[in-house]
Amino acid sequence: MIAQLTGTLIRKSPQHIVIDVNGVGYAVHVSLTTFATIGHESGPISLAVHTYVREDQLLLYGFASPEEKHLFGRLIGVSGIGPKLAMAILSGFPPSQLVGAITSEDKDRLSSIPGVGRKTAERIILDLKDKLMRDPLMASAASTTHPRVTVHDDALSALLNLGYNKPAAERALARAALTDDCSLEQALRDALKELMPQ
Repeated sequence: MIAQLTGTLIRKSPQHIVIDVNGVGYAVHVSLTTFATIGHESGPISLAVHTYVREDQLLLYGFASPEEKHLFGRLIGVSGIGPKLAMAILSGFPPSQLVGAITSEDKDRLSSIPGVGRKTAERIILDLKDKLMRDPLMASAASTTHPRVTVHDDALSALLNLGYNKPAAERALARAALTDDCSLEQALRDALKELMPQ
């Protein structure tokens, strides 16, 4: 089972990347949270990896932090949540904010993530709240303070990685008028709308 990959980033998109490790290219699915931290193509990269094996599938999911990987494992353990939805949830908020939303039973915030309805949000809270509160790794993630600029900075980094220049990306984010509870995915979507030719 692959638990970590360290090599050269040879291709990237917001959903998946390719890492060259000693001449072998590994396709790795990533969340927008991890994508926002990834450097430029041809640069070095190291990600924690979850190997997902089913009868007809072997997929790799990569994470910039151990907290995000741990949360992914917790999420796919919830009934009705597969890897694809788990990655969408992790794209919605950084680990600390996601843990905070679950432990504070913030159904509205969780159900604002695309693909997560009210019932799914309630199931996540029911299954994970107590586990996360007793989990030392997740408790430390929840207690970490993140300034308001985190989502803006992460979105800006993702836009720069997509090839937009900084002034244009900054203008698009300003026009997108991010709200206090805006997720990274929503911030990127709104900014990309501003950047697309009308």
